[in-house]
Amino acid sequence: MKALQFDRFGGPEVLSLQTIPDPVLKEGFALVAVKAASVNPSDVGNVAGNFPYTTLPRVPGRDYSGIVIDGPKEWMGAEVWGAGNFGFAVDGTHAEKLLVPVASLRKKPETLTHEQAAAVGITFVTAWLGVVDYASLKKGETLVVVGAGGGVGSAAVQIGKYLGARVIGLVRNPIENGSPVIGLADHIEVVGASDYNSTVRGLTDGKGADVIINTVGRDTFEPSLQALAHRGRMAVLASPGQRKQSFDLIDFYHNESQLFGVDSLKKDVIASAMIMEEIKNGFDKKAFMPPMIENRFSLEQGAEAYKAVVAGAKGKIIIVP
Repeated sequence: MKALQFDRFGGPEVLSLQTIPDPVLKEGFALVAVKAASVNPSDVGNVAGNFPYTTLPRVPGRDYSGIVIDGPKEWMGAEVWGAGNFGFAVDGTHAEKLLVPVASLRKKPETLTHEQAAAVGITFVTAWLGVVDYASLKKGETLVVVGAGGGVGSAAVQIGKYLGARVIGLVRNPIENGSPVIGLADHIEVVGASDYNSTVRGLTDGKGADVIINTVGRDTFEPSLQALAHRGRMAVLASPGQRKQSFDLIDFYHNESQLFGVDSLKKDVIASAMIMEEIKNGFDKKAFMPPMIENRFSLEQGAEAYKAVVAGAKGKIIIVP
């Protein structure tokens, strides 16, 4: 089969199209023909060597949509989707075929194309972990999403509304037309980090946010903490280019704030499948919309697909084998 592969770490230029043996079917697994897969920032980081557990040579890619072509009879021909820790110690989804545990198989939403389904995986799983599993957002609470215009931020807004929360999105620049966030969030505020606290408290009668999902990090970290209500919870999902942060610890503990780090890589493909079953329910109820797709690339154009993510693509980048 054809696959995108890297045998050394570096930029997108280390990726090349290779012909490698088909995965060998074994007990407890199924073989999927990949119809579409997305390129996530963590895929770029994986190729760059940012994860110590990656072994080489490796096929990258963390989420997919496809059709079962070998395995248990009851799954043959099923249109499935999945996400998780593919692409690090085992080959990932940027290939024509993928070996997956049967326990991780989940049917994709019928309303989504394969390309749309492939765009959902890591984006929605990460948002679900932050909003539901860690911050435990409840109906009637106020959720603030920092970076609401991005993929994970948009998913967090949708999940918040699905759970019955009031949702405030904070963005640096106006959100582009076509984003699922437009018309869904209760408030979208174009504001700098220094004004987070006053903006959020102005919209909550001085209370602050019960939950903040921070998808940006960097200079938004401490201003986000300051915008929390008493005993508020903040989940941090990223901080590209700025690993270390400082904040007022006395204010933090006097407010009895809670801080969570969210790493979707801690969920294997089976654990991620359980979350994707919940996400499918949202799509089946027409409560969720898939991320916007900016561009599509073939496997032969795989390095270009990665370059598009590095360049800061605003929508999802999809590989179609």
